[in-house]
Amino acid sequence: QVQLVESGGGWVQTGGSLRLSCAVSGGTFSDYALAWFRQTPGNEREFVAIAASGGAISYAPSVWQRFTISRDDSKNILDLQMNTLKPEDTAVYYCAADLEGSALAVRPESYHYWGQGTQVTVSS
Repeated sequence: QVQLVESGGGWVQTGGSLRLSCAVSGGTFSDYALAWFRQTPGNEREFVAIAASGGAISYAPSVWQRFTISRDDSKNILDLQMNTLKPEDTAVYYCAADLEGSALAVRPESYHYWGQGTQVTVSS
């Protein structure tokens, strides 16, 4: 069973930075595509960024050049460095694993495992 545990959420002012981490246990980390999604109340889960196995990376346009996704296959860790944060980045952030490791899936239905989420709040 694959388990994902997020950490690093919190409160920050507009323009500030936060770094989220996702620790993955079980299975073979390097085989998975790993992504970050976010969700606000009453809305669907929204794709943020993905790091596929093999190195391909993709971002949602709304976070392009502000967020950086990275994975460390030796430590089974997925990170998301978030800079120049805006109030509209406020959400619960989730990490997710897709067993189709080379895919760059942006739909949450494509993912097999999810973390419990961590709250990010950006004040104006």
